[in-house]
Amino acid sequence: MFLHIQPSDSLAIYDQLVRQVKFAVASGAIRPGEFVISVRELARDLAVNPNTVARAYRQLQDEGVLETVRGTGLAVAKGAPQRCRKQRLDLVGRRIREALLEARHSQLDDNELRELVERELTQSLHSEGRSWKPSSPWNT
Repeated sequence: MFLHIQPSDSLAIYDQLVRQVKFAVASGAIRPGEFVISVRELARDLAVNPNTVARAYRQLQDEGVLETVRGTGLAVAKGAPQRCRKQRLDLVGRRIREALLEARHSQLDDNELRELVERELTQSLHSEGRSWKPSSPWNT
């Protein structure tokens, strides 16, 4: 599991770790039953206080993402991918709503907004080596 922190980020380090683990679980990078790196090892790798990693792991346990396997460590819980994916979708949905609200406040009309979304989606997919063509026109 590859995690990184950005000390200059306004988000607390333990929150960065929680989000990254959830994202890894949601994307299938780590699967139910797979073990996460130990608190000490992750703290050493990231050069952070072990209490920070322990706090992130506790939160992930409280949220049902990780579970303790006696004598072995922490593993991804059964059902965690679905919960994490739902949380990711909720987060992205909130961000899209915020962007739409800003677009409305900026007096963008529906056609400008559609073109903007299609352009950004196309550019995003292109940077990943993928392409996108709308399968049906947007309702007007």
